[in-house]
Amino acid sequence: MKTTTLITFFTIVLLIYSSVNFYIFKRALSIVPQVSPHRTIFTIIFVLIVVSYIAGRILERYSISFFSDALIWIGSFWIAFMFYFFLAFLLIDLLRLMNHFTGLFPELITTNYEKVKHITALVVVAVVTLMVIAGHINTKFPVIKRINIQIDKKITYLKELRIAVVSDIHLGTIVGKAYARKVVSKINSLNPDLILMPGDIIDEDIAPVLNNNICEELQKLKSKYGTYAVTGNHEYIGGVRAAVDYLTKNNINIISDTAITIDNKFVLVGREDRAIGQFTGGKRKPLKEIVKDIDFSLPVILMDHQPFVLNEAEENGINLQLSGHTHHGQMWPLNYITQKIYEVSWGYLQKGNTHYYVSCGVGGWGPPIRTVSRPEIIELVLKFENR
Repeated sequence: MKTTTLITFFTIVLLIYSSVNFYIFKRALSIVPQVSPHRTIFTIIFVLIVVSYIAGRILERYSISFFSDALIWIGSFWIAFMFYFFLAFLLIDLLRLMNHFTGLFPELITTNYEKVKHITALVVVAVVTLMVIAGHINTKFPVIKRINIQIDKKITYLKELRIAVVSDIHLGTIVGKAYARKVVSKINSLNPDLILMPGDIIDEDIAPVLNNNICEELQKLKSKYGTYAVTGNHEYIGGVRAAVDYLTKNNINIISDTAITIDNKFVLVGREDRAIGQFTGGKRKPLKEIVKDIDFSLPVILMDHQPFVLNEAEENGINLQLSGHTHHGQMWPLNYITQKIYEVSWGYLQKGNTHYYVSCGVGGWGPPIRTVSRPEIIELVLKFENR
């Protein structure tokens, strides 16, 4: 990413992060009595929590330690708390504004304002805490989702193809070796013919992955035809060359803007992630150019991390496109935004003779919280006409 673009991006992110936290701070501080030593204690603790994620990420780049990991974990959870506290306080302030103009609140509330304010604060803290705890527990238990797809091609040598699809693992400080081991075990239990990973295997910084050699767990993946992957935007954030080299050393075959024929039975097409333009100034090849010389009598499977311009796959004779990236918003109500951005935010779609599946992912970015979906491993069974 160009330096000026990077500076602009992080400046905007920091301004938004600071503004949201300042708003939460002011609203929360109004509950603490004006003359109280608790105000100072609250302020100090609040500031330390707010800066913990940024401080942890900075420290991680110089020296990975228990301290840097702890800061990142605290900060990651705070992002979830921050998000839901912001929504709660915003809703309360909107109701107060409506009351100012319409007299919405009954006398019971207006005559006991201070008491109601403290009760409301306790309810908000309790509800948000329960949501975050439930969302975190949810991330610990990936589910296997089975999907059967009939491919409209007459294949005599292959009755079906069993594919394990796992997207957006985001291995790093938050999603570590133990979770990788759990995912690998679940994938192997499916006894798949093929394992596909449509991007974001590694989270932002590759250093924690290297330090703990997390991807050695991926060497234990077992399938008839092997494990194949494409880059996601997070491989670029952490340094795409180092990420690709490390994954390749751990038996993950990266397909980068090319097509390969596997055992003369099917074709795998892998696209470079769209982030290549932002981070390197490069361009990915047009899909039409990548597939121009392939054998279209074979089933053609495409991996493209970000599910944009879906009609391109249909126009170029792709039978199945697999994507991830969206996380389906990861935290409610962000799923409503991803549903507006993407033609498919999560799940299955068919356009003509082309089938699509967009996974919500098995890992997560930022806060280790999921409140709109279960982390998923896809057991995809492709069936063919055997005539």
